[in-house]
Amino acid sequence: MKPSLINILSFLFPIILFLSTLLPSPTDAAGGRWQLLQPSIGISAMHMQLLNNDRVVVFDRTDFGLSNLSLAVGKCPKNSKDCTAHSAEYNVATNTFRPLTVQTNVWCSSGSVMADGTLVQTGGSFEGERRVRLFKPCSDNTCDWQEVDLGLANRRWYATNHILPDGREIIIGGRRQFNYEFYPKTIDNKVYDLPFLAQTNDKGIENNLYPFVFLNVDGNLFVFANNRAILLDYVKSQVVKTYPQIPGGDPRSYPSSGSAVLLPLKNIQAKNLEAEVLICGGAPKGSFTQAMKGKFIPALNTCARIKITDPTPNWVVETMPSARVMGDMILLPNGNVLLINGAGAGTASWELGRDPVLTPAIYRPGNIIGSRFELQNPTTIPRMYHSTAVLLRDGRILVGGSNPHSGYEFTGVLFPTELSLEAFSPSYLDNPNLRPRIVLPASQTKLKYSQRFSVRFRLTGKLDPNSLSTTMVSPSFTTHAFSMNQRLLVLPTIGKVKNLGKSTYQVDVATPSSGILAPSGYYLLFVVHREIPSQGIWVHIN
Repeated sequence: MKPSLINILSFLFPIILFLSTLLPSPTDAAGGRWQLLQPSIGISAMHMQLLNNDRVVVFDRTDFGLSNLSLAVGKCPKNSKDCTAHSAEYNVATNTFRPLTVQTNVWCSSGSVMADGTLVQTGGSFEGERRVRLFKPCSDNTCDWQEVDLGLANRRWYATNHILPDGREIIIGGRRQFNYEFYPKTIDNKVYDLPFLAQTNDKGIENNLYPFVFLNVDGNLFVFANNRAILLDYVKSQVVKTYPQIPGGDPRSYPSSGSAVLLPLKNIQAKNLEAEVLICGGAPKGSFTQAMKGKFIPALNTCARIKITDPTPNWVVETMPSARVMGDMILLPNGNVLLINGAGAGTASWELGRDPVLTPAIYRPGNIIGSRFELQNPTTIPRMYHSTAVLLRDGRILVGGSNPHSGYEFTGVLFPTELSLEAFSPSYLDNPNLRPRIVLPASQTKLKYSQRFSVRFRLTGKLDPNSLSTTMVSPSFTTHAFSMNQRLLVLPTIGKVKNLGKSTYQVDVATPSSGILAPSGYYLLFVVHREIPSQGIWVHIN
């Protein structure tokens, strides 16, 4: 007698059910965890910068209305009836914050950290468009913003900054500014035309603001705006290479607001060093116009990657796990990239984003296409327009902001103004016992270019020398889905790893050869074993 189909299925079903429990579901496979650090710091973290004393400077804008963080007596801005703070300093070690005073509007501004650790923030809106603001870190809570009136030659609103090998910073673009200039002005106080920015300006929409700018390994600047890029010799004010348009032609710059990173620089002693740029997400053509009419088009679900050092470079396109606009891309200490924050539809600008993307994703540049993305556990807090994220020294990601309104709005809106700070711990922190721990050098060690030095660390468990690396990461200025000055270098290992006993090891490494590879300043140094990073230490290279 032949068994019936029902009998066969009845026999197979429990086996299939059991086998299915062995297969990881997306939730089971996800790693990482979230921690609410502060339910409110009183302001919305529209801009963030980690400084070399493990404090994060945060600010939004001065014309949002009264914030929820009061200034002390005598600290109120001059000629203003608003005595609430629109900037704050967050202390990572103590999980506390204090108000800071900005005198003029810092809305949609830009910044870089100079070689001595001073944050130089440039531009903003209205009376703040030509201001330069300086914040020098201190340990006694007495430091505050110092403002330089007319520190810029032109108005800078939605511009991008990058630190240069000679210690200056370049400020590129901004609304109706198709040019660039430098700060400080001691060497060069001129403004240089950059027609590329006019050519990439979509009339009435722009899509070329906050251009993605990276210092290439040849000393020139890779500048991406809208849907294409150039290599700029900023000294001679010449375009030395024009890159092909990104496939599909969709814009990726603000307000279409994709994000971008310069992928980790490896083999930095090689004669022909390669550099790659990765751009992910954004909003398709027409998204801004349609969103203004109440129609929210799904965001782009693609990343495009290009070797900017190739003689004949081409973009390679791959698909993300989900569409994302207004997301942040953060270089992790192990060389992977974290995609976090953002929306699944709409575009940047007031009230124009929909479908929060709550789930971060890790991108592994060294894997083959199709196996590069790994989902992480989701947050519960939407981080939409005006949200930010920065890497901390302990390997966590500080996440804040989200205010898609022209003021502070907490009720009766789709996405309320968010004043909270969270920490996201990527999956490499799931087992802290496996983390290496740096013993030497001490934090704040000073290094020179082309210097050989020893890194001593402790490690629980068996060491795999082939899975060991030392990385150096520059802290970024993050706003509007782009982390300016973000850079990671893998330091070359010299000789073999030494076993010093008692789970202690020593590896000799070499610093980069010049400021073209790593501009002078403070960096976070990590030891990475099997993709698990140590806590970082601060080093200063000059």
